[in-house]
Amino acid sequence: MITKEVKQEIIKKNAQSDNDTGSTAIQIALLTKRIAEISEHLKKFKKDNHSRKGLLKLVSQRKRLEKYMKRQKRVVTHL
Repeated sequence: MITKEVKQEIIKKNAQSDNDTGSTAIQIALLTKRIAEISEHLKKFKKDNHSRKGLLKLVSQRKRLEKYMKRQKRVVTHL
């Protein structure tokens, strides 16, 4: 579980402006942190299939966000 302090630190590190709390970069960073934590959990509890399914969902969501972010950067560079 990500603590409030760790979450605020991640948001601060990846924010694009002072009021930025939910941009794509922040969402990807938070998902990456959660994925790392669940991966550590699964190393200890190999048969926890419910957490494994949640991990796969998070990885898929992060992949979609990264794909979206890549498309947006391509659009901005062509303008």
